[in-house]
Amino acid sequence: MLHINDLSYRIEGKPILDGATAAIPEGHKVGLVGRNGAGKSTLLKLIAGDLHPDLGAITLPRGARIGRIAQEAPGGGESLIDWVLSTDTERASLLAEAETATDPHRIAEIQIRLADTRAHAAPARAAAILAGLGFDTAAQARPCGAFSGGWRMRVALASVLFLEPDVLLLDEPTNYLDLEGTLWLESYLKSYPHTVVIVSHDRDLLNRSAGSILHLDRGKLTLYAGGYDDFEETRRARQSLELKLKKKQDDERRRIQAFIDRFKAKASKAKQAQSRIKYLAKMQPIADQMEDRVAPFALPSPEKPLASPLIRIEKASAGYDPASPILTGLDLRIDQDDRIALLGANGNGKSTFAKLVAGKLAPLAGSVFGTGRVTVGYFAQHQLDELNPLATPFDSVVKLMPEATEAQRRTRLGTWGFGAGKADTKCANLSGGEKARLLLALTAFHAPHLLILDEPTNHLDVDSREALIHAIAEYEGAVILISHDRHLVEATADRLWLVAGGTVSTYDGDMESYRAELLQARAPKADRRNTGDASPDNRASRADQRKAAADRRAELAPLKKAMQTAEKAIENLASDLAKLDALLASPDLYADAAKAGRISLERGQTAKRLAEAEEAWLAATAAYEDAEQAATA
Repeated sequence: MLHINDLSYRIEGKPILDGATAAIPEGHKVGLVGRNGAGKSTLLKLIAGDLHPDLGAITLPRGARIGRIAQEAPGGGESLIDWVLSTDTERASLLAEAETATDPHRIAEIQIRLADTRAHAAPARAAAILAGLGFDTAAQARPCGAFSGGWRMRVALASVLFLEPDVLLLDEPTNYLDLEGTLWLESYLKSYPHTVVIVSHDRDLLNRSAGSILHLDRGKLTLYAGGYDDFEETRRARQSLELKLKKKQDDERRRIQAFIDRFKAKASKAKQAQSRIKYLAKMQPIADQMEDRVAPFALPSPEKPLASPLIRIEKASAGYDPASPILTGLDLRIDQDDRIALLGANGNGKSTFAKLVAGKLAPLAGSVFGTGRVTVGYFAQHQLDELNPLATPFDSVVKLMPEATEAQRRTRLGTWGFGAGKADTKCANLSGGEKARLLLALTAFHAPHLLILDEPTNHLDVDSREALIHAIAEYEGAVILISHDRHLVEATADRLWLVAGGTVSTYDGDMESYRAELLQARAPKADRRNTGDASPDNRASRADQRKAAADRRAELAPLKKAMQTAEKAIENLASDLAKLDALLASPDLYADAAKAGRISLERGQTAKRLAEAEEAWLAATAAYEDAEQAATA
């Protein structure tokens, strides 16, 4: 297991971790979540050994290898595939030694080690990972220096996946990926053979890839079973119970304090008052709930909606060189209430199409009608870097509202989530999420008829992404969305357009069918299912496939039942513990000292059984997941 034991760490005197404890079983996939600034990246650095805790310790199995994405993207003239292979230094060293070794015993040792580490299959494995992240065979042979920084960071991600460390630490890996790369990564991590701890604000990634959620809140760690949706549901239920218990305890405190204040000066009641003072001192306070309120996004709807279609594209081509257009044969229309998500790998032309629609790029051929009358708000990630680092959000509003009073300007900033503490902060000192919030507000300030959002969520946490979903739902103009966040796409888009093969066309399936097609296309050739007219001798019949699947389910059934039984035991014991806590919180109980003692003892025994049940559940879950992976291998 990866054990985090009573860990404490401070930055400039501020406690980031305060007695944090958690145990992550070997092979588990864990999503590390918490509000921005909670210390998630700091915890990863502590696990990796880059930082050292003030108190406590982190223990790993002896010899466990830790892997993270390199801070600097690879460059230079080495090809992508060669660079990824070169990161396995042991393999490179053994292969080099094998060329010169003459001692038969040493040659045997080298070959055995190469076989044990699957060294001869390494090129195929590296190629499959690169392909999954969007590099075709031709791209894999090109030098690293020929790619932009974002694409090179994908190569860095490919190298750490290729090395298969025992503990894989990933901090926002989808920031470098498109939707297609994110969908592939979801599938890859789910079947990854070792432990994974991933920091991500992508709800679907955490739901599909993580078997449990590690929540970092106010310096403490709590492990929840299931994906992100399960975590949210469980946490809300726990918070509701704690609020009820806190209200009851606060009422009791007030009642006891009123008795003390009334009778502490009376000799006849002084003894009773002193007794209640001692009882009040012993009462363990239930902590206040810290409300992490997320400000809504401001996307004002157009004052005067236009008739559909807003924009009509006929027989158009788009690009930057008339001799080699990026997109051709464009025949599309955008209506005033459309919600369109663009699918397709980075480099296929999604941003080129967005610029064409926004009127930032003239068509190389054909016609685009409507751009003259339609106001467009265009948000793109690169614009974050173009914000004046010395300007403040208030400075931006002054330019947009030159005739307004200061009070009106600050009120508008408040609706964007920039209160007194942030309105006068220079952009250079704003977080990535705050810059994205400011840029979104500036983009939509004039209530455009069409909003084009190109990767708007890269710096937004889960709650802010939900707030953006609500804002898009309330916005009454048209939206074109480019995003690697599948949850955002599914929650907001009602039409899917595929940018591929040098054109843009309507995609008739849904996101699940697109995911299946993508994984099929990016799988190694040997793993792809043959959907053509293969002969019966070369493929299993459907009946055989169904029987094999049934056999696998039968083998997994006892393990699954054990896991579900342990899960049910945890639910029952947690419910019993909550009832006992409610009893112990009632002052009437203590009128009968013997009964109070029995319930207190029962509470301790129940808490112990709950801890044992959680250990049993972890073991059962690990056994089930191991068997499931073996069955699908």
